[in-house]
Amino acid sequence: MTDESSIILEVNSEDEITKRLDIWLSQQMLDLSRSHIQKLISQGNVKVNEQLCTSKKAIVQKGDKIIVTIPPPTPLAIEANDIPLDILYEDDALLIINKPAGLVVHPAPGHSEGTLVNALLAHCDSLAGIGGVQRPGIVHRLDKDTTGAIMVAKTDQAYQHLQAQLQAKTARREYLGVVYGSPKTDSGTIDLPIGRHRIDRKKMAVTPVERGGKIAVTHWEVKERLGNFSMMLFRLETGRTHQIRVHSAKIGYPIVGDTIYGKGRSVGVNLNGQALHAWRLELEHPVSGELVEAIAPLPEDFLTLVEVLRRRSGLS
Repeated sequence: MTDESSIILEVNSEDEITKRLDIWLSQQMLDLSRSHIQKLISQGNVKVNEQLCTSKKAIVQKGDKIIVTIPPPTPLAIEANDIPLDILYEDDALLIINKPAGLVVHPAPGHSEGTLVNALLAHCDSLAGIGGVQRPGIVHRLDKDTTGAIMVAKTDQAYQHLQAQLQAKTARREYLGVVYGSPKTDSGTIDLPIGRHRIDRKKMAVTPVERGGKIAVTHWEVKERLGNFSMMLFRLETGRTHQIRVHSAKIGYPIVGDTIYGKGRSVGVNLNGQALHAWRLELEHPVSGELVEAIAPLPEDFLTLVEVLRRRSGLS
């Protein structure tokens, strides 16, 4: 995004008359953190009834019309870092990487080096600006501690084509994960909207659409029952932040090793992150139209976890 945008909101509930401006806005704009909203207010980006308001403590009243201007993001100065990449597929238009645990996908303020984007800029000299200055070439993302296949566009045409496939749900993304518990059925679908957590802004949560949640659909299938654990196959229909982790925890089967949404119990295996791996990508090549399938081998700690659970449950 290169131009600023404005969002118009109206206070239409009697219950809101005792709410501070920053608190009320944080409950309406779930994609923004409260600190970000406070910064927008202090920098003169919020108007209440056409009047500039720079006080986060201002009290909103029923009928108030609030306009929030979102300035364009400040481009980051991103440098190339020579970081080894595990490449699953590559040609002139497309690159598919097997991402290790601990590797952040794109830079952010305070974390400008050592990311996948830094590594990609060293590997490819044509990514600058593709898909935006801050996320060059990145079509979708994986959490820092989620491993596996992630696709990268090397041209603008490829970027647009791959984005369209994700939006049309024709690109297939399958994950393998180990969860606590054993579902009563062998497969199912989780159709629950996801939005920013109302209290902990660093987390996501199942959130009603009317409160800013976005439609999120995850299909799952039990691949192997491991005593009090299960290895599951997840297929994403949508791609919300932390989607599988939030959904699986919500239905009572959190991902093993997930310190944010999981149980926090040790399983006796030293994991590098949560036991969630982007195992398979299937997509239409953006130039040739041919089917491209990439399988990312499971990491050693994931394989060790499964083997330990098999032994404990008498399966090996």
